[in-house]
Amino acid sequence: MSEHLEKVVQDFQERFNAGLHCYAGETTLILSREHLLEAVQSLRDECGFDVLIDATAVDYWPEQTPRFHVVYQFYSMAHNLLLRLRVPLDGNAPHVDTIEGIFPNANWKEREIWDMFGITFDGHSDMRRILMPYDWVGHPLRKDYPLGYEEPQFSFNYEEIDRRKPYAKE
Repeated sequence: MSEHLEKVVQDFQERFNAGLHCYAGETTLILSREHLLEAVQSLRDECGFDVLIDATAVDYWPEQTPRFHVVYQFYSMAHNLLLRLRVPLDGNAPHVDTIEGIFPNANWKEREIWDMFGITFDGHSDMRRILMPYDWVGHPLRKDYPLGYEEPQFSFNYEEIDRRKPYAKE
């Protein structure tokens, strides 16, 4: 871990009581949702993490606590560093504050998370579906979403290929 990243981690552990997880050279800070906005603002303005690379979520299981984690990945161009933030969320109607005011590109990422997982971002400017049709019911990436088991429709006719035998020697 670089010296700058060590300072950031130590500062976040002291200020926000952040948990730390390091694996395969990647650093993840685990924050409560109450500290998210202040931590993200600090990352951008004080620590030089000027790019929100990605935001996504994980649904572990409906019975597990916390059930969801919202995951943000930030990059510092000045220091060439990656840092991941994870925010654990409980319940079947999870919500967290939007970071759209700090990183405007979070708009579409948070809409995608809401569409797929049903995690609401409080204060978001346009919380509506982005991937699924507007009249879709449910959130497909939740572990408790019904699968439906529809048979896939294939338009390829395999019997016709057997009759033609395009590679057979005559």
